Amino acid sequence: MFRFKNYVKVQELKEAYELNQKKSNVVLGGTLWLKMEDINKQTAIDLSGLGLDKITETSEEFIIGCMVSLRDLELHPSLNESFQNGFKEAVRHIVGVQFRNCATVGGSIFARFGFSDVLTLFLALDSYVELYKGGRVSMKEFVKMPRNNDILVSVIVKKDNRKVCYLSERRSSTDFPLISCAAACHNGEWTVSVGARPARAMLFSDDQKRLSEIPGNEEIDLFIQDMKESVTFGTNMRGSEEYRRHLAGVLIRRGIQTILKDRTGGVLG
Repeated sequence: MFRFKNYVKVQELKEAYELNQKKSNVVLGGTLWLKMEDINKQTAIDLSGLGLDKITETSEEFIIGCMVSLRDLELHPSLNESFQNGFKEAVRHIVGVQFRNCATVGGSIFARFGFSDVLTLFLALDSYVELYKGGRVSMKEFVKMPRNNDILVSVIVKKDNRKVCYLSERRSSTDFPLISCAAACHNGEWTVSVGARPARAMLFSDDQKRLSEIPGNEEIDLFIQDMKESVTFGTNMRGSEEYRRHLAGVLIRRGIQTILKDRTGGVLG
C-alpha cells in the first residue's frame, strides 16, 4: 500500500519541482503502479491542476501534456491518423479501458519501464520530452538517462510524415508484453525500437544502410540479423533471451512489410 502524510495540489510547475527535490516526496500520475507499492512518502504532489491534460496540435508537432491519459492517446483522431493508428495499437492491450482512463503519459514515459508499450512507440518517432529544468530532450537520449527529480511537463512528437507500425507479443491479451517492436520509415531511412527485452526500449537504426527505400527480403534479412546482434535481450518469467530475440525478428519483419504494403498499395515488388 502507498502511504503519504501530506497531499499538495500544486498551482505551478515551480512549486512541483521544489517539492520534488526531497526524496521523501513523490509526484502523482495516475497512481496505478504507485498504489501497488509498499512505500511511505512524506508528500504526494498532484499536477492535475496545471492544465497538462491536453493534446495540442500545431502545423509541426503534437504537444502531449504529462497528465494526458493513455485512453486519450488511443482515441485522438489526428494523432492516430498521422501515425497509422500506432498509438491506438500500442495501448489497446494495456489492461482495460478503466485503467487506460487513469494511466498518464507522463507516468508511463518518466518511469521508463521496461514493459512500456508507450515508450517503445515514442522512441521510434521523432519525439522529445519537455522537462521543467532540463528543457527539451530527444526521446532517444532521455531513455538512456537515469531517473532524477526533474518534472516531465510534456511529450512532443514531430509531424514529419513518418510511417510507423507497432506490434507486440503477449502470453495473454492484457498481460505485459513479452516483446514489443515499432518499425518506422522516414525519407527512406528505417529505424526500429525494441521494448520489453525485458529492459527499457532500445532504438536500432539502419546505420549500415541495409535497407533501400523499398527493400526486398534479402535486405530485410540482413537488417534483422544486424538488429539481433546489436540489441541485448534477457530472460525472465515471461520468456527466454533466445525466444525474445527470435520474436523481435519476426515482429520487425512484419512491421517493415506492413509499412511497405501501405506505401505501395498492397503490391510489393
